[in-house]
Amino acid sequence: MRLIRMLLLAALSFAVVPAHAEDKAVKRLTQLLSQAQTLTGRFSQLTLDGSGTQLQETAGELALKRPGLFRWHTDAPMEQLLVSNGEKVWLYDPDLEQVTIQTLDQRLTHTPALLLSGDVSKISENFEITHKEGGDVVDFILKPKAKDSLFDSLRLSFRNGVVNDMQLIDSVGQRTNILFLGVKMNEPLDSKQFSFDIPEGADVIQE
Repeated sequence: MRLIRMLLLAALSFAVVPAHAEDKAVKRLTQLLSQAQTLTGRFSQLTLDGSGTQLQETAGELALKRPGLFRWHTDAPMEQLLVSNGEKVWLYDPDLEQVTIQTLDQRLTHTPALLLSGDVSKISENFEITHKEGGDVVDFILKPKAKDSLFDSLRLSFRNGVVNDMQLIDSVGQRTNILFLGVKMNEPLDSKQFSFDIPEGADVIQE
């Protein structure tokens, strides 16, 4: 549940950096994100508290398609499914037989999944960005300008031009590390997988 909420919500605070440095970072990140009109793969997610103690470890599959469509499926035994058609978001918990439906907040700061699948031209409106490059790795630090978020910063890393991992840090130092595995870009995806049919008998919560 923590991962889902981290995916749906964003951050607080921002750092002041020279304008030319930030412009370069924005341009570089926009270039890398724009390369993938679709993206599929698996993920491995680890959550640690402020002292480094492991709180949760999960894995699953993801599929993203521009603009703003995503499907994030966490494997059992903590199975959950997060689906967006670009307008609505469905969060399905099979164990609870519960579906939560929300209107998708189109701000990139409110959905790191949307950061990977949304309108890349909005990046500088939503984040203060710095970056560094070394060899085949590029690291970006994004600090959202929004004030209604659960995490304070997001690090997004690319290796050989492909998204590799992401780390979210909240106000109490809790870290959520997400490693992307077997990533494939720009393969055809059926838009039907970005809609959700509510299972019969499931409780529905509208937010």
